[in-house]
Amino acid sequence: MKRPPSKKDIRHDLEDQVEAFLREGGEIEWVDRGRSGLEANKPWSNPFHASPSDEPKSSRTPVPEVLAAIDSRKHKKAAPANTKRRRPRKEWIYDDFGEPVRWVWKE
Repeated sequence: MKRPPSKKDIRHDLEDQVEAFLREGGEIEWVDRGRSGLEANKPWSNPFHASPSDEPKSSRTPVPEVLAAIDSRKHKKAAPANTKRRRPRKEWIYDDFGEPVRWVWKE
């Protein structure tokens, strides 16, 4: 069974990748502390939403039949009419620290 890499192994691999990047002519751009990647004129825009484009939003196609079929599968089946009488069962009583103290019979 292969063991997962340790934090030390991962750190070493990342350092090797950075060194290889720098050796091949890559440059690291230093960013001032506290500087954000958000635009100054739109500080609260969500970068993960699609940007507004020239094409209008496409309309959605209603599918009530599909939704009705899905909802019908969600409903639980009714319990059988002849329910058996439940037997008493043991139930533990715990103290304030979660340790079992004793058990009692519950109906």
